[in-house]
Amino acid sequence: MAVPKRKTTRSRSGKRRSHIKNTSKNIIEDKKSGEYRLSHHLDLKTGFYKGRQVLDPKE
Repeated sequence: MAVPKRKTTRSRSGKRRSHIKNTSKNIIEDKKSGEYRLSHHLDLKTGFYKGRQVLDPKE
């Protein structure tokens, strides 16, 4: 079983974890309803996607 001989320093572990980070979501304002939604996602309130009616709106 592999066991490290010495303690891993904060800088070394930070370098290893440099790609692990929180990314912000791509939130946009909908042109028709003015609601905020994720880009490339269906607007569930209106049922529109890319300017076309895809789903019946929820009420």
